[in-house]
Amino acid sequence: MPEWNRTRTAAELIHLAAGDTTTAIALRGAESVSWQVDWRELLWRGDPQHWEFHAPILFPRVGASSGGVVQVADEFFPMPQHGFARRAAFRLIEQNGASARLRLCDSEATREHYPFEFELDACYRLGPDSLRLGLEVTNTGDRDLPYAIGFHPAFPWPLSGTGKGGHRVVFEAEESDLVPEVAAGGLLARRSRRVPMNGRKLPLSPELFAEAMVFLDAKSRWMRFEAPDGAAILMQTEGFPHLAVWSRPTAPFLSLECWSGHADWEDASGQLGERASMTNLRPRQTGRHAVTLRWERGRG
Repeated sequence: MPEWNRTRTAAELIHLAAGDTTTAIALRGAESVSWQVDWRELLWRGDPQHWEFHAPILFPRVGASSGGVVQVADEFFPMPQHGFARRAAFRLIEQNGASARLRLCDSEATREHYPFEFELDACYRLGPDSLRLGLEVTNTGDRDLPYAIGFHPAFPWPLSGTGKGGHRVVFEAEESDLVPEVAAGGLLARRSRRVPMNGRKLPLSPELFAEAMVFLDAKSRWMRFEAPDGAAILMQTEGFPHLAVWSRPTAPFLSLECWSGHADWEDASGQLGERASMTNLRPRQTGRHAVTLRWERGRG
């Protein structure tokens, strides 16, 4: 086991299996830290030299908040990038062979950042060659609950073969080749940069990843990370209007991301619930989002 995973004990991991497909889910963050098909590891290994996570859940914010804070009424609360769920302790609610439900509830610790009552359920289900994650946000309070949620899995790059060359991301539909620039502190700029889209295809190279490529209000509901031999990982989304592709220039991974909201614009101000692309959930309502990862074997 890699050194950076050795601090996890068996009691902190939930193991699911469906035939030759397996996953291990950490209680910390309800994060899948391993997804294997036919003994092949398909998730990034979480080496902190490059990026410590594997497939984190983002909540109650996606990306950076202006000034590192969010405003609720007349108060300001510190908000970490991508929220706090990815480092929070979830509880196992139910488990049944190939599926499990984990839950995070509001607490004194969460209310230091986010003064709302909520339940966040992460519902995993394995299928043949696939891993599905359902995310359910329930407003257990008596006022509107503003939130954004996202899923941020990373995969080995190269996915197959010996080098990064020849890999690409293919989208369901043609997406714009103009994407927002990422400004200081991870905020979105009103300026755009051009990326080398070729119809539905985005050829990958390390030089692309000085910053993330963010596709706001994307036409596509799925995207596929493809290797030259045809091996691929498909991400199918439900309830996520925004997509992103991210890595670091020297890192051996690629992340496909799906978001319900996004980072603040660099000129953003005002109440959390009024920020761009936030969902405002009425009391006792539940917001549902889902994503399915599917392994597609290549010619090798």
